Amino acid sequence: MVQAVINIDENTNRVLNIVKAKFGLRDKSQAINLVVNEYEETSLEPELRPEYKIKLNKIMKGKHLSREELEKEVA
Repeated sequence: MVQAVINIDENTNRVLNIVKAKFGLRDKSQAINLVVNEYEETSLEPELRPEYKIKLNKIMKGKHLSREELEKEVA
């Protein structure tokens, strides 16, 4: 576990207190962890939705042209 001393503004402090109270957390460290984990899940390379994985597999199994074949088709 890493410990850090951080400076946060008053609004951030209020938000952390609200998150802490809403989810019944013991301290602000847990609130920060919750907020960061939520951000990670939604914004940092989220996993593909299951229905998109199925669609992607169909695309990958489909017929594909090589560059030479594509140039012949276009020309």
